[in-house]
Amino acid sequence: MFGDHRPAPGIGSGATHPQGGKGSVSHRRALDRASARGKRFARCANPLNISEASRVERAVQTPSRPVPREAVLIVNAHSRRGQDLFRDAKRLLEEAGIRLIASHAVKDPRKLNGTVDKAVKDGAPMVIIGGGDGSLSCTIDFVVGRDCVFALLPLGTANSFARTLGIPLDLEGAVKTIATGQRRTIDLGKIDGDYFANCAAMGLSPMIGEGIPHRLKRYLGRIGYLSWATWCLIRFRPFRLTVESENGKESVWATEVRIANGRFHGGVELVEKADVDTGELVVQAVIGRSKTKLVWNWIASALKLRAREATVEHFHGRTLRIETRPRQKISIDGEVLARTPVTASIAHCVIEVVVPAPETNPQD
Repeated sequence: MFGDHRPAPGIGSGATHPQGGKGSVSHRRALDRASARGKRFARCANPLNISEASRVERAVQTPSRPVPREAVLIVNAHSRRGQDLFRDAKRLLEEAGIRLIASHAVKDPRKLNGTVDKAVKDGAPMVIIGGGDGSLSCTIDFVVGRDCVFALLPLGTANSFARTLGIPLDLEGAVKTIATGQRRTIDLGKIDGDYFANCAAMGLSPMIGEGIPHRLKRYLGRIGYLSWATWCLIRFRPFRLTVESENGKESVWATEVRIANGRFHGGVELVEKADVDTGELVVQAVIGRSKTKLVWNWIASALKLRAREATVEHFHGRTLRIETRPRQKISIDGEVLARTPVTASIAHCVIEVVVPAPETNPQD
């Protein structure tokens, strides 16, 4: 574990420092999940995937290690609310006792990955990423195999990864989690070798994510998503899905497929059987050709109705081969980055994140 870290000079262009000089250094279900979380900590202390273990030998530890008190803050200032909340985040973190080695408001999304990569390579004990699910997913790769804790400020629209981890969605609550929370070692999903944090999807979701106008998403939030989703639904066509795993091979008609490492997708709890430390992926398919059934699945999921289970079929495994006819685009944590056929797999216990301590977890 890193000891006291000194500021890393010049971490990224435009770095600012605490001194201000540029360039200076339902209740029962919730209880069940809380009870299971303690058991899963132990499970993640012994990685099942031996090929990954050599890369993360130092990162996979018991939850007793304290959260670092210094970090590099990196905010996607191009994301919704990012530009407005960067200064507030910096102030709140410093007031909470987190010493910022450097802080970056990244306005060009193309520079986000490089900024995170450099911070991690320069020895940051923790990186705090502010942005939506897409920003978190594309930057999380750079922490795998490093002795660097990943913390997040949910500044997006859906914030599915934060919901899965039980992190408050308001800035003050998220900062409090970083200041008073604990480490949790979790799994990541992989699509043909590309890590993702929470959920990948094919069907209607990529159509929405790829085509939604940025201003509609930025200024109208979920209402913008809903109106664009309605337009996409009219043009959408069902497809033939084939999933092959260690349990066999099966083909079904589907209107949407979720490849889940966590329960939430689009800000809604859709895949209740998935979690970030089970050591397996869950592929959930909304089966059949009916668009009405897909809409009902989303409504039933939003209302947490058990009737939603009648609309889906689940496939579980550590590695799953996924094919479709015709080929389908895949959104990975909200960003369209792949196309079928793909191999989806789990990377077991490869990263440490900051989550609320049990007694302060607002969702438990």
